[in-house]
Amino acid sequence: MIEHDRGEAADASWQALTAARPLAEDLGVVVEAVAIGHGARQVVAEAGRHGADRVHVVEHELLVDYGPDAWADSLMQLIDLVDPDAVLAVGTDRGNEVMAQVAARLDAPFVANGVAVEPDDPWRIVRVQWGGSLLEEVELEADLKLLTVAEHAVAASPVRSSSDASTLLSAEESDPEVAVFEPDLDPSVAVTMVGDREVIGAGVTLSTAAVVVSGGRGVGSADGFDPLEDLAGLLSGVVGCSRAVTNNGWRPHSDQVGQTGTRIAPEIYIAAGISGAIQHWVGAMASKRILAINTDPEANMVAKADYAVIADLHQVLPAIAAEIRRRFTPGGAVDQVDD
Repeated sequence: MIEHDRGEAADASWQALTAARPLAEDLGVVVEAVAIGHGARQVVAEAGRHGADRVHVVEHELLVDYGPDAWADSLMQLIDLVDPDAVLAVGTDRGNEVMAQVAARLDAPFVANGVAVEPDDPWRIVRVQWGGSLLEEVELEADLKLLTVAEHAVAASPVRSSSDASTLLSAEESDPEVAVFEPDLDPSVAVTMVGDREVIGAGVTLSTAAVVVSGGRGVGSADGFDPLEDLAGLLSGVVGCSRAVTNNGWRPHSDQVGQTGTRIAPEIYIAAGISGAIQHWVGAMASKRILAINTDPEANMVAKADYAVIADLHQVLPAIAAEIRRRFTPGGAVDQVDD
């Protein structure tokens, strides 16, 4: 199942498709994707690039936006039609929500947040538990396997690039087969449906940023985030925070990194004044590199970081920003800071 928002696919969906390919090869079957609702046709080509041989486009007048009941009902009807060996989605809030609904309706077992799968008899799946602090190995015995792939457990990898598709294949050959499916939906399934949105930001987000600069309780106040905003701006990154910060009302919940916030996977995560409680670590552990800035050398984030500066963040962050400006901005503007 491809998670998308009115035709804009979640990058994590391509992780699930990437994870599905070796499973399909082991089972001797093909990979089929499903995109549900308004804008579904817009994700077809990219699904093909990531290995889908066929894309089921689910359309209905009630599917005007995301709704867990409507999506689950649609997916369940498609399962009856296609009779797949397994159904996968990415382990985001939406992916887990829809798959849990399908499992409940089918009275079938469901394994959430898998990180490794061996399709033996029975299937053996390693999944993350307890907020990422525990890896649990489970056996899944069911005619239909339902599971989600933990976000960032697999790096999305297309089977071909856009240039490959244009130079090596004809347009007909490069696109996957499209099968349009119209489910039989009762109006009651629209009781849970996105009705309105409030845009709180644009551009790069926490979940997609290559650079994240986060602050914890050690920042001291809402105004204390000004140096973090400055540094993130210089590095074309975004600002995050810990749960303690949102609890104090210094930053909105949308900025929170952690188990109950956003899980991130940037190229570098700069954690300033963050102790590194397990809930926060769960959200940050997929980062490629972590730089911790803290006055406490025994802090959990310092112990887990690739690099650490044991000093006052209020001195360190302005110094880093000043050095970036000195080295890379003779004209006073930063276009890009290379490795």
